[in-house]
Amino acid sequence: MNLALAGDILAAGQDAHCQLLRFQAHQQQGNKAEKAGSKEQGPRQRKGAAPAEKKCGAETQHEGLELRVENLQAVQTDFSSDPLQKVVCFNHDNTLLATGGTDGYVRVWKVPSLEKVLEFKAHEGEIEDLALGPDGKLVTVGRDLKASVWQKDQLVTQLHWQENGPTFSSTPYRYQACRFGQVPDQPAGLRLFTVQIPHKRLRQPPPCYLTAWDGSNFLPLRTKSCGHEVVSCLDVSESGTFLGLGTVTGSVAIYIAFSLQCLYYVREAHGIVVTDVAFLPEKGRGPELLGSHETALFSVAVDSRCQLHLLPSRRSVPVWLLLLLCVGLIIVTILLLQSAFPGFL
Repeated sequence: MNLALAGDILAAGQDAHCQLLRFQAHQQQGNKAEKAGSKEQGPRQRKGAAPAEKKCGAETQHEGLELRVENLQAVQTDFSSDPLQKVVCFNHDNTLLATGGTDGYVRVWKVPSLEKVLEFKAHEGEIEDLALGPDGKLVTVGRDLKASVWQKDQLVTQLHWQENGPTFSSTPYRYQACRFGQVPDQPAGLRLFTVQIPHKRLRQPPPCYLTAWDGSNFLPLRTKSCGHEVVSCLDVSESGTFLGLGTVTGSVAIYIAFSLQCLYYVREAHGIVVTDVAFLPEKGRGPELLGSHETALFSVAVDSRCQLHLLPSRRSVPVWLLLLLCVGLIIVTILLLQSAFPGFL
């Protein structure tokens, strides 16, 4: 139902348990025609046609990628009456992972032994999402309409969005998702992004909101509406430049993190609940795979389909060209004034 990736280790939620797996990719090469000929005996061919078909078949190569999966550990992470792990995530150096579920407890485990190192009650009711920051702080959001910041098991502060943002007296909101992200061009900068959705479904649904918070004092920086479709998932690109959103109606969107402006939107790309979105890595082979596109977002949904969304590079005007245009505009203005008012200069 949920997963997190750290290098070649995968942490996956399965009911009340967390499964830790290690996978390795191996390239397969082989002669497809020879294997088929050795195992299968088809109808007898004519003598004249056999040499040509054999030659053609001998040149057909079969290549593929094989994933070998190793089970490392498994542990129960939720202990409610109807137990279910709802979220799992790794810390910044992949030495710890945190889990949350329907019992409202956060549990932190060592990787790969899954030895429990921390356990505390974070919410009254289900935990919807959690995020681990590079400084060790943990943010949790729950069904109790609260979003909390923790240092280990000590409450640091709570987020106060409805007190600082748009308020609707008869419409309570709850936090649906949270993610930390870097500040582009600021190595020490940190932002927290959250999604707020209406707590109850209404006939005329109010808008959902996307909010950026200061990662040091956790005060809201800006908040913007992200439409009336209920948001189901959130992701931040490696550089912190882009935000990806999925909705319960199957739509997918890409926002720019700085201004929270929507750059890309596909209505009902899946037609059913989008369960997760993830950006293509910006390191390694990422730039090679992107080509001329600025970023790429993967989305998966209940329809068992994975889609790739490409954001074309935004065209920008060079600074030197802008300066040249300004100089040209000044010269044209002076010439027009000189022709209209002789002796102006």
